[in-house]
Amino acid sequence: MTSVRIWGPGVGAVVVLVATGAWARGSTGEVDAGLWDAVRPAIEARLTAQAADEEGYGEAALGARWFCAADPLDLRQDDGRVRAGVDTLCMEYGVRDGSLQECSGSHYPQVMRLERDPHGGYRVVSQEEPPDGADYASWQEDHFSVLAEYRLDGSADPSGLESAARAHFGLPADAPVGDC
Repeated sequence: MTSVRIWGPGVGAVVVLVATGAWARGSTGEVDAGLWDAVRPAIEARLTAQAADEEGYGEAALGARWFCAADPLDLRQDDGRVRAGVDTLCMEYGVRDGSLQECSGSHYPQVMRLERDPHGGYRVVSQEEPPDGADYASWQEDHFSVLAEYRLDGSADPSGLESAARAHFGLPADAPVGDC
């Protein structure tokens, strides 16, 4: 009887914790799709313009170009301003002998703040990136919800950027991808 009084509450607590963790892990943390569709072009245009200003490995030799995409992690709108926590991926692609060449790339989370522009779209008014080194993890914890952090697993799928690059360079959809 004593063991039931001792173990009972402990087992109950473990069940509650496991159930809560399963709920949180299964939760999608969905963002407003309409708002995301409205702010995404400004975010991706900003990323691409910034990447184009950086020197990559394949620019001169392969006519390389940057392609960028963002995935929403969390999105919040207050008084006409939008705070977008995004997972960003930018890749530099060029062409050699009929194949797409991956030359450079970057992948990390960012926080962008946007406001409406006079034409009805959005424009990025500020941008925060994580620092290099040991402070990266604490920056991420300070800027993203637990659910958003969970989705930052370190992997990124470049297939959409590869497709856009193939189309841009006039390559067939099944053109191989190599390294610069």
